[in-house]
Amino acid sequence: MSPLSITAADIEEMEHLYRINLINSITGYKSANLIGTKSKNGVSNVAVFSSVTHFGSNPALIGVVMRPTTVARNTYDNIINTKYYTINHIHQAIIEDAHHTSAKYPENISEFDKTDLEEEYINNFEAPFVKQSVIKMAMELVETIPVKANGTILVLGRVLELILPPEIIADDGFVDLNTAQTVAISGLDAYHRPQQQARLSYARPDQKVTKI
Repeated sequence: MSPLSITAADIEEMEHLYRINLINSITGYKSANLIGTKSKNGVSNVAVFSSVTHFGSNPALIGVVMRPTTVARNTYDNIINTKYYTINHIHQAIIEDAHHTSAKYPENISEFDKTDLEEEYINNFEAPFVKQSVIKMAMELVETIPVKANGTILVLGRVLELILPPEIIADDGFVDLNTAQTVAISGLDAYHRPQQQARLSYARPDQKVTKI
C-alpha cells in the first residue's frame, strides 16, 4: 500500500475531532503527568497533562504547555496566583483516575474528591502531590511565555525537590521508568506502558555507540 500524503490544506479542511486526534497522535509518545495545584482560596486541583518536557538541567527547568485561556483554566490560574505546583508521573495502576481529571469540573471542586487519587503534602510544600505517584516533583514558577501562533502558553518552572524511590536511580543518575511503571500518552486518550530497548553510550564523531 502506498503511503498517504496529507497536506496542510487537507488538515485545515478536516472534521474537527478527526483533526485533533490526528495531529495529537502523529507526534508520537508523550509524557503522562498529573499537575497538582491549590487555588488562592485553598481548593486543591489535579489535572492530566501530556506536554511536560525538560528545558535544562542547570538550573533544572521543566516546561508545560497550557491551552489558551479563552475559557477557565484552573491549573494555569492556580500556578499564576500561588507560583507553586507539583508534577507527578502517571503509572499503570492509576491510569483511569488520572484520565478522569481531564473532566471540566468547576474551580470550587477538587478532582481529588472525584477520583481515588489522594492528595499528599510533603515537607511543608503548599501544592498537593499525588500520593499514589512513584515519581514526584515540587515546582516553582519561573516565567510564562505566550505562543502567538495559537494562543497557548508555555509555563516554565524550576525544580525545587524530587521525590522518588532511591532504588530506581542508577549510579549515573538515570531514572528507571520501567521499574516505576511510568506510562506515556499518545493522542488525547491512549495510554501506553513503554519498554526500554537499550541505553547507549554518549555519541561522539567517528566512534561506534555501545550499549550501557
